[in-house]
This record gives sequence, structure tokens and C-alpha cells, in this order.
Amino acid sequence: MPKRNVMSCNILIGGFVQNGELGNARKVFDEMPDRNIATWNGMIAGLTDFECNEEALRVLYEMRGSGFYLDEFTLGSALRGCAGLRSLNAGRQIHAYAVKYGLEVNVVVGSSLAHMYIKSGSLAEGENVIKSMPVHSVAVYNTLITGRAQSGCNEEALNQYHIMKISGFKPDKITFVTVLSSCSQLATLGQGQQIHAEAIKSGATSSVSVLSSLISMYSRCGCFKDALKSFSETKIHDVVLWSSMIAAYGFHGMGKEAVELFNRMEKEELVPNDVTFLSLLYACSHCGLKDEGIKIFDLMTEKYKLAPQLEHYTCVVDLLGRSGRLEEAENVIRSMPVNVKADSIIWKTLLSACRKYKNADMAKKIAEEVIRVDPHDSASYVLLSNIQASAKQWHGVSDYRKAMRDKRVKKEPGVSWFEMKNQVHQFCMKDKSHPDSEKIKLYLKELTGEMKLLGYKPDYGSILHDMDLEEKEDDLGQHSEKLAIAFALMNTPDCIPIRIMKNLRVCNDCHVAIKYISAIKKREIIVRDTSRFHHFKEGQCSCGDYW
Repeated sequence: MPKRNVMSCNILIGGFVQNGELGNARKVFDEMPDRNIATWNGMIAGLTDFECNEEALRVLYEMRGSGFYLDEFTLGSALRGCAGLRSLNAGRQIHAYAVKYGLEVNVVVGSSLAHMYIKSGSLAEGENVIKSMPVHSVAVYNTLITGRAQSGCNEEALNQYHIMKISGFKPDKITFVTVLSSCSQLATLGQGQQIHAEAIKSGATSSVSVLSSLISMYSRCGCFKDALKSFSETKIHDVVLWSSMIAAYGFHGMGKEAVELFNRMEKEELVPNDVTFLSLLYACSHCGLKDEGIKIFDLMTEKYKLAPQLEHYTCVVDLLGRSGRLEEAENVIRSMPVNVKADSIIWKTLLSACRKYKNADMAKKIAEEVIRVDPHDSASYVLLSNIQASAKQWHGVSDYRKAMRDKRVKKEPGVSWFEMKNQVHQFCMKDKSHPDSEKIKLYLKELTGEMKLLGYKPDYGSILHDMDLEEKEDDLGQHSEKLAIAFALMNTPDCIPIRIMKNLRVCNDCHVAIKYISAIKKREIIVRDTSRFHHFKEGQCSCGDYW
């Protein structure tokens, strides 16, 4: 290598890093006879930028061994590397160094420390770092808001967003993406609309990531028309936006429209990515578009040369399972590449299909696979119990319930919620904590009587206990989604659609019952469960037979 001074070598390293040529950057770095702190910082930053985090930390330790002191730029890059590795141990060592040399008060270091702790799963330590910082910034608030959202504390993330505004800081596109995502998770439409207005005022809606988050928020809050409006009004041709809209179509059971949008996307010469195909496969599986789904999977692998991930295979299994091709679905799982490991979700997808087609023998075999992968997954026990209960094999139900007790497996309780005037009302099965619980129960009793006059017959297949019919009917009448819908009917004008969210899948009895309720009350009822949206109107559901 020709002799160069340190500055020219640093420029070379920076250029190679910018072009993604890390090998050449490292070659220049290794052959340098002399280095300064900018050399080390440039190499460490370059490695973390391309997620070579372990190597970045090795260079950091080499830097310390060479007698160099770390500055705020070194620490910021190194902490990003720790966050990428989710290495609390290494992060705490760097934190100790920052404290020793008085660098923890630096905004860059403090923000990076908080990010590292939060990303590594220690939200409390991250918040303590932020509280100890003498100066806050938008980046600091974003770290805190994102950390709370990633920890599942979406309400707290939104509260922190309001504190940020009260403190005089202006949200940026990172803030809006995070809080809109929290609104999506909570299905709080009112807050989502307010944040949309604030994003417009700040000019953030010119960002692809913010627009994509808006489409997702409106879609997941049950306002498909607003999601479509957000997409239609943009002039930006970006694969992320188009993929978000395809996902919205699929989530609302509009599989044909999702495929049509994909066809338009190809004509626009936008190259689809793995997320696009995942959204398409999901849309096809939930609308019974078996042939289209298989063609799309083949297109993904053959034309676009994308390697399917576990999520893509799960959609294909769902596609085949819903079509009754149970053995083919099982073969897909067992023939996946060695680098793709089956998880409990893909096996549960097939188990649900076994229940739908009443294949008890296969269900037992598949449930064993779920339990092997995740011994504490309650869904497999519940699904098997449902199959036994449908066949009135109460001894089998008792065996599975005993197995759950022995392994301390707890069934997740059904919870539904309804937003009214920016207040969220939550309902649990048989829960009497709501102030209107007695009124709701009486209202549902009268409503059930009206439903029976039109032909409604309670479906007792999901009852896991041997009860008399009256007890079973009372049990079904207290499902959380029925309580939420009754409360909404009692407290909203007749012309307004009702939007209910549920943390579990809607059971067959509730699905049938809501069809009757929509016809009797002449109301559109939109229910979001873990699987998709159901649009009930005039006694019909948008999902048809593919829910």
C-alpha cells in the first residue's frame, strides 16, 4: 500500500463505508501505520451502520487496548452495536466507562444509553438514564416513546407523546410513526385522527413511513375508506406504501382487490419485497383464493427469487388448510428448508384447520407438535378440548384440562373493547366490574329473544364443560364481544357504525349472533379479532366462510 497520511486514509475509509465496501475499509484500516480517534470512530460507526455489531465491539476493545480514550461519538456507535446485539452486559460496561469520564450527561451518549437499555429489554434502566439527563431533546423523547411502544405499553407511549408536546418539543416523523403504531395496536381511532391532523400541520405526511403508518392505523381501527383515501391522495410511488395498502385490503377480507393492486404495482414497475408477498398470501388465505395464493407463492420464489420465510410458509399452510387440503398443508411444514424452523404458530394454523374439518386424529398428532415446540401454549389444549367437546367426549375434555393444570398452562381470557368519546371501555367474559353490567345483561337477554324469533340457535360447540342447556346459553351470552356490542348499541346513535376490538379470535356462536344483531338493529358492526376484520351488515359478514 502506498504511504498515505492519516487524513487521506480516513477519507478513504469513509468513502468505502458509504459505498458499503466494508472489506476495503477494513483493509485500509488494518494497513494504517498510524491512527487517530477519527479513524477508530469511522471504522466502528461503519461496522454498526451495517449491523456488524460484534466486530464493531471487537474494534472498540482494540481501540482501548491501543491507549485511546473513547469520546461521545465512539460511545454512541458502540452503544448502537450493543442495542443491535441486545447485550446488556456489554452496554453496562460502556455505561460505567461513560460515568467514569463524565460523558453520561452528553445528549448523544445519554440517548444512546437509553436506546440500548430499552432495546435490550430493560425499560426501567432506560427511563432512569433519561430522567438523569440535564437536557432533553426530540431524540430523547422518541427513544422513550419507542421503548414504551416496543414493550407493549402503548397507552404510556401516547401519554409520553402528550408530555413531549406540553414540554414544547415538536414531534418529528419518527415520533408520528411510533404513536400512530400505538393507536393501531390500541385501535383508538379518535387519538389516531388527532395525531393525523398534527402530522399534516407539521408537514410530516410527506414521509413514506408516516403515510404507511396512517394507512395501517386507519385500517386497524376499522376505517378502511380512510386508509384507502390516505393511499389514493399520495403521489409517491413507493413499495412500502403499496405493500401497506395490500395489507389493508387483506386485513379487511378484500383479497381480490389486494391481487388487483399487486397487478397494478407490477405495471408501475415497483419491485415487490417479502412484506408485499406476505400481505398478498395473507389476503388470499383469508378470502379462499387458493389458486391465486399458490401462483403468488411461486411468483415470489421463481420470478423475484425471494427466499420464503416462516411467515410465508404459515400463510401457505393456512391457505391449504382452509381449503381442506390438510395433508398437503402438513407436507409443506415438514418439507421446509432446514434454515426455516417450524414454530407453534404454523402448527396451530394447521390445528385450527383440523378442527374446522373435524379431523380429530390428525388434530391430536398436530397438537403434539405444538406442545413439543411450546409446552405452555394454551391454544392447542383449548382447540383439542373444543374438538372433544363438539363430539361430547367430556372425558377427553377433562384430560386436557387436567394436563393444563398440571403444566400450569392458563387460557388467555377473552377481552373486547370499544372506544367512545376518546374513552376505552373494556369487557371480559362474565366480568361484572363495568358500571352498566346489569343493564347490559338485561339488554342482551332481550336481544337474544329477538334473535331466536328470526332463527338463531346457540352453538354450544365451544363450551368446555358438561352443563345443562340453560347454563350453556348463559355462558355464551357473556362472551366479551357480545357485552361490548350491547354496550355500544345502548350508548350510540343508530346511524353510527360500531367498532369492536377483541384480543382473541371470534368464536363461531358470536360470529353467527352478530349477523343476527346487525340485521335486527340495522347497524353496521365492525369487529377486529386477532385474525382479521369482520364487517357485519344486514345479517351478512364480509368474511363469508373464510373467517
